[in-house]
Amino acid sequence: MFQLTKETPGDWWEVEALYDLCFAPGREALSSYRLRDGVPSVAALNLVARDDTDTLGGAIRYWPVRIGAARSLLLGPVAVHPTHQGEGLGALLIEASLETAAAQGWERVLLVGDAPYYGRFGFARLDHVAMPPPTNPERVLGHALRPGAWDGIAGDVVRSD
Repeated sequence: MFQLTKETPGDWWEVEALYDLCFAPGREALSSYRLRDGVPSVAALNLVARDDTDTLGGAIRYWPVRIGAARSLLLGPVAVHPTHQGEGLGALLIEASLETAAAQGWERVLLVGDAPYYGRFGFARLDHVAMPPPTNPERVLGHALRPGAWDGIAGDVVRSD
């Protein structure tokens, strides 16, 4: 059984090690990391999942971004330790954090990911929203935390300074 808690500064190195394990070398060269550079994450939404031995099983982080004047959340990275993949831990992290984001008044979330996986959480392709290159536009997905939150939103995703 896993317990979800907010990520603390003491979790940082362990979470970074998990991301290194789960993602390809050079992950920080991806365009989504340019949107995160020097910008504090949304700490209230960053979660870790630990088992009853306090071992880290998964983590999720969020970052503020803008599309035009529209404040949005950039979900990611989310990772589950390989020994726990397929157990629903990723879904638990995503669903709990989306619920918290909505309760905190956020309206929309975007990410770069696989539509078949993220579609089950309500994410769909954003045809009029562009992540910095070289992001594949087919992988830019959005989720409305309130009805109509993506209506009329178009343009480039930029850092939220």
